[in-house]
Amino acid sequence: MSRLQKKYKEVVLPELIARHSDLNVMELPVLKKIIISMGISEALKDKNAIQDHSKELTLLSGQKPIVTRSKKAISNFKLRENQAVGLMVTLRGKRMYDFLDRFCNIVSPRIHDFRGFNKKGDGRGNYNFGIEDQQIYPEINLDEVKRPQGMNITLVTTAKNDSDCFELLTLLGFPFK
Repeated sequence: MSRLQKKYKEVVLPELIARHSDLNVMELPVLKKIIISMGISEALKDKNAIQDHSKELTLLSGQKPIVTRSKKAISNFKLRENQAVGLMVTLRGKRMYDFLDRFCNIVSPRIHDFRGFNKKGDGRGNYNFGIEDQQIYPEINLDEVKRPQGMNITLVTTAKNDSDCFELLTLLGFPFK
């Protein structure tokens, strides 16, 4: 069992039960999955960009990413239908808790001028944020990085609104302002 998953069962869940005594245990918010995605615009020019970033994303997440493809052709962007444009990984279970634990305790303090993430959700109980550079992760060898690449991270919860989502993430140790 992951360290953060153990914390959720032993500390966070009893705290949520105490705060929301009117709710059933099954209605309490739970972290369902984490989605990490990268949009790779260099893939149009450089054929090896997908492979390089796929290797980096595999190191970060612990599993192989899926290549996302364009749905239709857009001539202004020199984009053809079914062309590789990004990478995506969905983490669940132990890998999800391990990734969030490493992000909160190791990676986020390494972000330059970091004061915490804004409390602005999507209105449905999920939280999205972006990272401008993948080089803040300790798993990545800086000598092998050819180009800096950002990524979007989505934390999907079972919370019905943003306040319940923020309460859950704060109890899990997520660094908000």
